[in-house]
Amino acid sequence: MSGLRNVGLWDEGRTMMRRWWLAGAACALTIAGAPAIAGSQALAATHGARDHLTGALGGAGQSGPKVLLVCNGSPTPCPAIPKGSGPYYKTVQSAVDAASPGDWILIYPGVYHEKSTQWPTAGVWIQTPDLHIRGLDRNGVIIDGSNGTASQPCPSSPSLQDFNGGAGRNGIEVYKASGVTIQNLTVCDYPSGTGGNGNEIWWNGGDGSGKIGMGAYRGSYLSATSMYGPSNVHAANLAQYGVFVSNARGPGVIEESYASNMADSSYYIGACQQVCHATMNHDTGTNSNLGYSGTNAGGSLVIKDSVFSRNRAGIVPNSLNNDDAPPPQTGACPGTTTSCMIIEHNILKNNNNANAPTSGTAGAVGTGVEIAGGAYDTVRDNLFIHNGAWGVVTHDYPDTETPPPGSHCQGGIQVSPQLCDFPAHGNKVYGNFFSDNGFFGNVTNSDLATVGLLPNSATPRNCFYSNRDAAGRVTSEPKNIQTAAVDGRPCGKQGTSVDGPLVEQLICATGATGLGTCPPGSHYPKQTKITIVPLPTQPTMPDPCAGVPANPFCSAART
Repeated sequence: MSGLRNVGLWDEGRTMMRRWWLAGAACALTIAGAPAIAGSQALAATHGARDHLTGALGGAGQSGPKVLLVCNGSPTPCPAIPKGSGPYYKTVQSAVDAASPGDWILIYPGVYHEKSTQWPTAGVWIQTPDLHIRGLDRNGVIIDGSNGTASQPCPSSPSLQDFNGGAGRNGIEVYKASGVTIQNLTVCDYPSGTGGNGNEIWWNGGDGSGKIGMGAYRGSYLSATSMYGPSNVHAANLAQYGVFVSNARGPGVIEESYASNMADSSYYIGACQQVCHATMNHDTGTNSNLGYSGTNAGGSLVIKDSVFSRNRAGIVPNSLNNDDAPPPQTGACPGTTTSCMIIEHNILKNNNNANAPTSGTAGAVGTGVEIAGGAYDTVRDNLFIHNGAWGVVTHDYPDTETPPPGSHCQGGIQVSPQLCDFPAHGNKVYGNFFSDNGFFGNVTNSDLATVGLLPNSATPRNCFYSNRDAAGRVTSEPKNIQTAAVDGRPCGKQGTSVDGPLVEQLICATGATGLGTCPPGSHYPKQTKITIVPLPTQPTMPDPCAGVPANPFCSAART
């Protein structure tokens, strides 16, 4: 697989969207390669600012929010310290420790090998609410969990990774602190381990508690990746999530961000059933097991104007009987059957990558949007291009895991003590454009597909209409899915269809062979190695000083 040129995957996707919205459905994107992290070249972009600093360090003698300045001089020398001012904070963690609610932490370009002593499985540990953490240059401010050098951050070599004694570590972790914003920086190479972890940027409202423990959050102009690619495809310490939000009620925004090389998903917003109140906007997820995953998520959750490409599977809302309690995943607005989970205006292309980092539950390789046991989600006005299995598939999810306390198959059907079936129902898929999907050529591979595991297990059935390809029609399983006699309008039909061949193909595509065997002759890409893509140079925040109280960094930039 080639890398990405510095125009970036999102830049290309944005161009594609303009063509589509203005001129009708387009059928071709060209996604090319990109340079690796720019290192000292990227960091030098603001180097000249140090010669122009005037005044005192931000926060001195003022009663409002302070600006705490972070610079470690590696590899770019820090600006001269204004006369009468104290030293810079050398680490992001030390600035966080000194900050009060409402303060700003402004980070000068450099490579920061952050390892919190307060919380041993975090690089930067944040428990202070309403902090604003911002880098001066998205590509130049690098929070690096490895033992790489300042001139060559985020290395791929196993010998340069810091596995934290086998426990793993998270990059920036916000723990039960509402109102924290993180902007305009890169986080890389924080691996997982025996303690879980492996999340590059995490707003954690109480993971595993089954309770909401956090309110508002915002992340923008973020890059999250891991360059570590071991030869063992079953390695236990792969990075898991790029931008991760759990147990938070919002309002939350993740926008203008890029995440790649994650063994679970590039983005995750979950464990917030019917109270997520979040928007993902202009984001890019690539070369991961899943581009987006949202377990037991819903309630005003919007994913829009984003690009998901070259993952194993693209966008995967899902129900699980696990510690992201309570299940199920439902996009219904609270107290109604109206959908508040909206997936719209996205590009889902080339999600056929079996060699993306993968651990645990895998998505159905070759799928654009896979709704696994979810309900009342809306998928509309998206582009689905060159996904080899299915453009969109909705299916029941048979969960065989042993649930923790607090999760007991809510919203599902307890088929046996070992099996909870979550029916996919009430989902609407309409107004999407499809091109060259289902080309793996297995039985049922198509643009659109839907299946239940139990007859008449849930109502209403999933509904498909106004979807099209260049010829004005789509392929589907069952056939003619958009007709009134099958699963087209009027929506609201009773019962759930059972389709044995589609179930068998989903088992093949996910690799869940514990549920059955693949029919002879079925063929889906198999993982043979772990492919890591380099991190492209990404657009930095146009004005990182906007809204920040007066401080020497910004005074110099505007001189």
